[in-house]
Amino acid sequence: MNIQTVGFVGLGLIGGSIAKAIKAYHPQIQIMAYMRSTDTLIDAANEGTVDIACTAVDGQFAACDCIYLCAPVSTNAMYLERLKSIIREDCILTDVGSTKTDIHRRVEELHLEAHFIGGHPMAGSEKTGYANAKAHLIENAYYIVTPAGKVPRDAVDTFVSFTASLKALPLVLDYRQHDFITASISHLPHLIASSLVNLIKDLDGREELMKRIAAGGFKDITRIASSSPEMWEQICITNKENLIRVLNHYMEQLSQVKEQLVREDSQGLYHFFETSREYRNSIPDSSSGPIKKMYAFYCDMMDEAGGIAVLATILAAGGINLKNIGIIHNREFEEAVVKVELYDEASYQKAVELLRKHRYTIYER
Repeated sequence: MNIQTVGFVGLGLIGGSIAKAIKAYHPQIQIMAYMRSTDTLIDAANEGTVDIACTAVDGQFAACDCIYLCAPVSTNAMYLERLKSIIREDCILTDVGSTKTDIHRRVEELHLEAHFIGGHPMAGSEKTGYANAKAHLIENAYYIVTPAGKVPRDAVDTFVSFTASLKALPLVLDYRQHDFITASISHLPHLIASSLVNLIKDLDGREELMKRIAAGGFKDITRIASSSPEMWEQICITNKENLIRVLNHYMEQLSQVKEQLVREDSQGLYHFFETSREYRNSIPDSSSGPIKKMYAFYCDMMDEAGGIAVLATILAAGGINLKNIGIIHNREFEEAVVKVELYDEASYQKAVELLRKHRYTIYER
C-alpha cells in the first residue's frame, strides 16, 4: 500500500505535529484537513502544512489512504460514524488518543475493525494547539500502535513503517494492555502533579510565600499540570477503571509511608527512598515516554547587567537554539543562578562544551 493522501480531523498540538512531520519527510504526500477553528486551518494552509482545507468531514476524505482522528477523545468516536460511508475499502483509520478502549469498542460497534489501527504518540507538551506543533515533537518518542482485530497484516505493516519514517518509535500493543500501562505511567502522574499544585494552592497563605520560593524541583515535577484541562478530564473518564485500579495501589503506598512517619520507622523510610532511587536510576536517559526528558543545565554567573545576554549571544553564535532561559531564585536543589533549557541532546552537549570553553561553571544533573 502506497500512502499518497492523508487526512486529518483536528489539527492541534499532536495532529499538527504529525502533519508537519509528514510534510518534512514526505513532501510529496497531499494533506487535507478539517478542524473547527477556521483561522487555524487557514494558518496551516498558508504555512504549507495543509494542501486542502476542508469545511466539513465529507466526500473529499474518500481520496485519503490514511485518516488521522486528532479531535478530543470523546469526539473522535463521533467522526468514525461519519467516515464509515465515505472511506475506501483499503483506507486506514487511526487516532492519536491517550486512551484506546472506548474508541476500539466504537470501532467494533460500527464494524470498522478492518480499517482501524489505533495510535498513541507518547509525546506532548504542557502547551497546546497548532501554534505549538513541531515536526520533531514525535521524534524518538514511542508511538503505540493498537490494530483492531480484522485489520490486514499488510495494512499494519504499512502504518508501522510509515510511522517509523516520521522518526517515531512504533510499538504494537493490545489496546487493553496500552490503557493499563498509560494509566500507570502517564495518567496517574498528571493527577499527582495537579494534586500537588492544588495542595500548595490550598496551603499557601495570603502572601503566597510557597509559590514565591517554590524550588526548581517542585516546578519540574508539576510542569505537566499546565496541560489542557479539557483533554485530561476526558482521558480520566475514558480510562477510569484502570486509573482507579492504579490509584488504589498508590493510595495504599502513601498510607504505608504515613504509618512509617507516625512510627518513626527510619528503616522503612530509607527502604522507600532507596528502592525508588534505584528503579529511577535504572531508567535509561534515552527512554521515550509521556513526560519528555528535559535537556537543561545550570550555569553560575555574577549578578551583573547583560550577563544573560552575553551567555545567549555565545550560544547563538554557536548555532544553538535556546528553548528557555531563566533565573533561579531558590537554590535549595540547584547550585547556580541561571537555568538553560535546550531542545535536544545534541544541542545540550554542544552548549555545555561551548560555555565551559568560555570558562562558565556548568552544573549538570
